[in-house]
This record gives sequence, structure tokens and C-alpha cells, in this order.
Amino acid sequence: MVTEQRVREALSAVLDPEVGENIIELGLVYGVEIEPSRLAVTMTMTSPSCPMGDWIRGQVEQQLAGLCEPGQQAEVRLVWQPAWSPELMSPALRARLGWQ
Repeated sequence: MVTEQRVREALSAVLDPEVGENIIELGLVYGVEIEPSRLAVTMTMTSPSCPMGDWIRGQVEQQLAGLCEPGQQAEVRLVWQPAWSPELMSPALRARLGWQ
């Protein structure tokens, strides 16, 4: 059975190539919804003009597709509100980057 923790663990394999950090630690994933017919992630990018946005989204879709159970569809919803900011990063990542 797919759980939110399992989804987040899978998505931690997706790195933002510009920063070299995973999208979970970066705080780009806002929510996970698990329903019998779909597995959905609501997320953002570090900016609307993120040059790697399509690539990151594709990687998220691949990770979700690998988790989907029979009859489930993977869905990635990209949102811009709330806007991403460094405060959304995990405390450990902020410390590693010296942003505390």
C-alpha cells in the first residue's frame, strides 16, 4: 500500500540539478494525496522561471508512476502560491547551506 511517507521517500531521490539537493529537503513538495484512483503531489519550483522545472516535474512523474497501484494515475500539480522561499527548506538543509 502506498503511504505518504513512501511517496516522500521516493521523491527524495529527485534532485534539483541547479542546487544539487532533493526536492523534499528544498520544501518544493506541498502535499501528497492518495486515493484509490490517483496518486497526486502538489508542488512548486524555486521560481516560475526555473529552467529545470520541466525536467524536475518529469522526474516526479516517474517516481509517482513507479509507486502507483493498479488503477491509480499519477498526477503532479504545479502551484505558485504560496511562493517558494528558503524558509520552506528543512532546517538541516538551511544549516548545510549556511542560510540560518
